[in-house]
Amino acid sequence: MEKRRLGRTDIDVSVICLGTMTFGEQNTEAEGHAQLDYALENGVNFIDTAEMYPVPPNAKTQGRTEEIIGGWIAARKNRDKFVLATKVIGASRSGFEHIRDGKAKLDRKNIEAAIDASLRRLKTDYVDLYQLHWPDRQTNSAGQFGYVHKDSPDATPIEETLEALAGLVKAGKIRAVGVSNETPWGLHAFLRAAEEKGLPRIASIQNAYSLLFRPFEIGLAEMAIREDVGLLAFSPLAMGALSGKYLGGAMPQGSRMALFSSRFGRYIAPKPVAVTEKLVALAKQHDLSPTQMALAYVNGRPFVTANIIGATSVAQLVENIGSADITLSPEVLDGIDAILRQEPMPIL
Repeated sequence: MEKRRLGRTDIDVSVICLGTMTFGEQNTEAEGHAQLDYALENGVNFIDTAEMYPVPPNAKTQGRTEEIIGGWIAARKNRDKFVLATKVIGASRSGFEHIRDGKAKLDRKNIEAAIDASLRRLKTDYVDLYQLHWPDRQTNSAGQFGYVHKDSPDATPIEETLEALAGLVKAGKIRAVGVSNETPWGLHAFLRAAEEKGLPRIASIQNAYSLLFRPFEIGLAEMAIREDVGLLAFSPLAMGALSGKYLGGAMPQGSRMALFSSRFGRYIAPKPVAVTEKLVALAKQHDLSPTQMALAYVNGRPFVTANIIGATSVAQLVENIGSADITLSPEVLDGIDAILRQEPMPIL
């Protein structure tokens, strides 16, 4: 499988990254271990998790995903075979009161507590990429329009956050740092502070990106390329919608939408469904799996470092990983562009 350099580090990651947010909720420990085994055996060397996983987050299951990965690491004794990424949450939001007593921030105290807890659960003494799950400051996220500026006097200064991360690098607990759910201004501010103060440079940005959700292209794509801060694309199948499995009102038992439609229902609203129908028809016209066409599109974007796929079965995982072997033809790409020109932002 193709490997790509993670920012300006010396770390090479597979174009397909295994996302794990279902481990401990939709997937059992045994199923999670089976996915991890298959991924490594088939060229994936990049695993992404977070302290708040599994999703949906709650006090009962928080940290379980990292524990499942840690059990696998302890059993396989293979820590040197893959690149491991996890995340620390930003300022507490509603629904996250169970993490650090609802006082989470991206300051030294919280970051140090978070990484130590993650390392214990993961049963390792370091992670390769440590990511800030969302900003401390209040800002638009998830493609929101109608920006209304709000001062965030309690937000941790970016320089302070980077200084805390620098301490973790020096201690050998992390190798590189990244951001997630970040804006062009935020990414620029992190890069400027790192350059001015000699602090760790952001290596990657993990934001949502798919054929149905493309705000990243507006300002961040150019930043990613020019600054060598590649995208780690999450939700590349729009929570499974781009597979076509929800078309015609279908709701497969045990699927994410069947279980959590109140959280992810925007992916199966009338507008995205109409676009998905056209994309699925295009894939079938060219004898392609709709899933693999959607993933191959993301794989091929010049600003993408890795495509974070998630699966609830090994069969889904096989199909997802197989997208790395597909190069979309000019005819398919032209067809996709024609569909997206008609409806560039179907989810918003």
